[in-house]
Parts: sequence; structure tokens; C-alpha cells
Amino acid sequence: MIRAAFWKDRRVLITGHTGFKGSWLSLWLQAMGARVVGYALPPATQPSLFAAAGVAQQMVSILADVRDPDQLARAFADHRPEVVFHLAAQAEILRSYAHPVETYATNVMGTVNLLEAIRQTPAVRAVVVVSSDKCYDNRESAEAHRESSALGGSDPYSSSKACVELVAAAYRSSFFSAADHASHGTAIGSARAGNAIGGGDWSDNRLIPDAMRAFTGKRPLMVRHPGAIRPWQHVLEPLAGYLLLAEKLHEEGAAFAEAWNFGPVDQDTHSVEQVLEALVGIWGDGAAWLRDVRPHPHEAHCLRLDASKAGSGLHWHPVWRLPTALRATVDWYRAHSCGADMTAICREQIDDYCRDAASAITR
Repeated sequence: MIRAAFWKDRRVLITGHTGFKGSWLSLWLQAMGARVVGYALPPATQPSLFAAAGVAQQMVSILADVRDPDQLARAFADHRPEVVFHLAAQAEILRSYAHPVETYATNVMGTVNLLEAIRQTPAVRAVVVVSSDKCYDNRESAEAHRESSALGGSDPYSSSKACVELVAAAYRSSFFSAADHASHGTAIGSARAGNAIGGGDWSDNRLIPDAMRAFTGKRPLMVRHPGAIRPWQHVLEPLAGYLLLAEKLHEEGAAFAEAWNFGPVDQDTHSVEQVLEALVGIWGDGAAWLRDVRPHPHEAHCLRLDASKAGSGLHWHPVWRLPTALRATVDWYRAHSCGADMTAICREQIDDYCRDAASAITR
């Protein structure tokens, strides 16, 4: 279970804090009393969770690019973080086809720049490099990917995430080895999560944001691949895993400095069509979707994650099943459309998740 006392006054740096996951993580750490520094480009969408929930109000927010090694190094030198979460990325598959150079520069060299900054910052004890479930060499098998599965990727985004894993592993072996942990004191883990959903995501070409825009506008959602199977999970699920991993890396070091999957229970690995039918039922009010029959770039048909290692090694287990995750997501967007205090709504959902996680442990 995540220990708020561990995070109280802890110096934490998050790259990508203006994004969907980064904003939720920043709010969660703020609620636990961490001293949070964020480093990222301005929000990529308007509106954004970062603005809607006032994420910058209780943290140091540095608007800069991970592709700028000098500015990144200055941020580390100025703030001397103890824990680092690396979430900054070009995170869209379709955008990677249009902008492959940007994708590799941000995802791969951005990670190299981060790890170089960490090499110069002795205060850093724990690093969680966030990649993606797309980092695996997907052969369209029904078998779930384990951490030992081959890395790969048939599109620039997926292959860039495989490269991120290789970079993290190379730096871990070359500069932060387990054998020398007593001298350097830094432990690097990587995290591979499923398809995160939740309130505040306004990215293009993602199922839930596209659905929320369509349903709000009372038009049918056009869907590229309704048969595609993905490991769906509320965004708080993998974030809980990242926090638990960071605690272990900080306190126990090299024993946890490796790759970890954070995915839903197998029953929540559903097709896009199944998720949409559930979402339509929750939304009501004439919500509908249609198949988009135009040609589209390749995307993997089936993706499954085996998170049993995180269960046994970190005592991390999914808390919210898909119906709960979808309900929380719809509630968030509806609250936003009504002009609610979204900082309060986010913190309420974080509290609900933590309460349900604690209840699950005692059962």
C-alpha cells in the first residue's frame, strides 16, 4: 500500500507533468505533501487537465523541453530531487507516423538527457522511467506479455518505447549497476502500463477523449478498429504502481531496479467495441458510435499484459474494475462540463481510489 508518510516533504521531479498522467501524478503527490517539481512543455491540448485542475498551484512548474539537455541539467542541479518520474513523451501512435523524428528525439534522446542529468545529481535515489505496453514485439498472440518478452514495435511510437527500455537498461548496467549500488545509491526501474483512461484526457486519436467529445456534441463516434483488444485501466491504477515502485527503489535499491508491468486483470482486457458499448450505456442521452471504414495506419490488434510480477514483488493489484473506471471517467467529464471545481473532483477520486485500495487489502 502507498505510504503517504514516505512522500511527506520528499523532493520529487516529474517530467511530463503537464500531460494526462503527469497531472494526475502531480496532484496525488501534492495531496501526500511531497515537494514536487515538474519539467515539461506546455500542455499539448486545450483544454487540459493541467489547467482545469490547477496542477501548477502547489508545485514548481518548469516549462521546458527534455530535448534540451542543458536546461534539464539545470533543473536537476537547482532542485536536487530524491525521486524522479520520467513521463515526458510523444505519446500518440498516429502522430508518430506523421512526425517520426520528433517521436524518436523526444522519447529516446529525451530519456538519454534525463539519465545524463541524473548521473550528475547524487541526491537522486529512485528513478521510474515510464515507457508503454507498446514496447513489446507484438506478434498478435493472445498470450499476455511478460517483462521478459521480446521488445520491438512496428510503428515509430512503439519502437521508440522499446528503445526507451533499452536505454534505461543500458544506463542501469553501465552507470547504476546493482553491484555498485552502495557507491552510487541510485536505482532505476521502468514501468510498462496498459491503456490508461480517466478524466482530463483531451488527446486526439484516443478512444475515451474522442468519445467524450462526440457524445458531448451529440454526434456518433467514428471508430477505426472496433475489434482491437487492449488492457484498459483507470489512470490511477498504473500511477499507484509507479508510486509503489519508487518507494521500493528508494528504500531497497537494486533489488527492484528492473522492468515492471502494470496492467488490469485479464477480464478487463476488452475490445474497443466492448468498451464503447459499456460507455454508451453509462453516458446514455443518445450516445452512439459507427465504424470508420476509411483506410488507417497499422495498429496492433491484440495487446495483453501479465502483471503478476508486480503483484508478487510490489504487492500491487488492480483496484477498480472496468465498469468503475468508466463510471469515474464519465463522472469527471460531466463535472467539468458543469463548471465544477476540478481540483476537488480529482482529489475526491484519488481519495476514493485509496479508500478502495485499503478496503481490498483488509478483505
